[in-house]
Amino acid sequence: MKEEYIIKTRKDGSKITVRDVQDSLLDILIDVDKICRENNIKYILEGGTALGAIRHKGFIPWDDDLDIAMMRDEYNKFIKVLEKKLPDKYVFHCYDKNKKYNVTIPAMKIRKKNTYIKEVNTLLGNKCKDCDGIFLDVFIYDYVNKHKIIDVPFRIISGLLMIIINLFENLKINPIPLKSLYVGIAKFYGKINKKSKYIGYDLTWNFNSPFKSRIFKYDDVFPTKYAEFEHHMFSMPNNYDAFLRADIGEDYMILPPKNKRFAKHTLDINLNGPGPED
Repeated sequence: MKEEYIIKTRKDGSKITVRDVQDSLLDILIDVDKICRENNIKYILEGGTALGAIRHKGFIPWDDDLDIAMMRDEYNKFIKVLEKKLPDKYVFHCYDKNKKYNVTIPAMKIRKKNTYIKEVNTLLGNKCKDCDGIFLDVFIYDYVNKHKIIDVPFRIISGLLMIIINLFENLKINPIPLKSLYVGIAKFYGKINKKSKYIGYDLTWNFNSPFKSRIFKYDDVFPTKYAEFEHHMFSMPNNYDAFLRADIGEDYMILPPKNKRFAKHTLDINLNGPGPED
């Protein structure tokens, strides 16, 4: 019997499980994948979602989020397509379209309307208040320099800016000039490394040590190939073993201890309405 991971117990005793959340998140992924296929937008399953595809052929059983990634050029194209073709049951948030968006989190969130989530990290809470629905994260990958003497200073500068930006955000001040600088530095870094054979998270993602940046060979990621995830086929890095070793670790196929198997992102949730349940 599979273990049940409970996220929330309602007042009437009924429960919302991680599996309930995953089923709803899968709907978003299926629709996003359809948009990407129809418009020739290259993406990959990313992070724990990619790990789940290989280790579990679906979600990690206790994972309560969903991640994809794409190169910056694809991301720019993706925004234009979403403006015209995203189904009405969703909304997408990103700094390119809403200056209230927090640039230090993943570049975009595609949210499902008529649902609600409150994340554990309230210091990075949703600033785009038209929708607080459950979401799929979209990360930007860009070209990077594998030499730390060049890579690390850029990451340190971005990391310091991240702290200052979030300080202002939590003082309820929207520091648009700093946010634009932050995004601009990331774009500039990708541009000067355009001929590199290496890619990685763009510099707006600063939750890893600047001295241990996750860098991938471009040829290990592209061209992408499809892998099974929850009985569907989604886009994955070409050499997923090399990718997961660099992103997750050499022992990525080994399950973590039981005390680390729990949903890490959700503080409160409602899958049947746009706000907290009564």
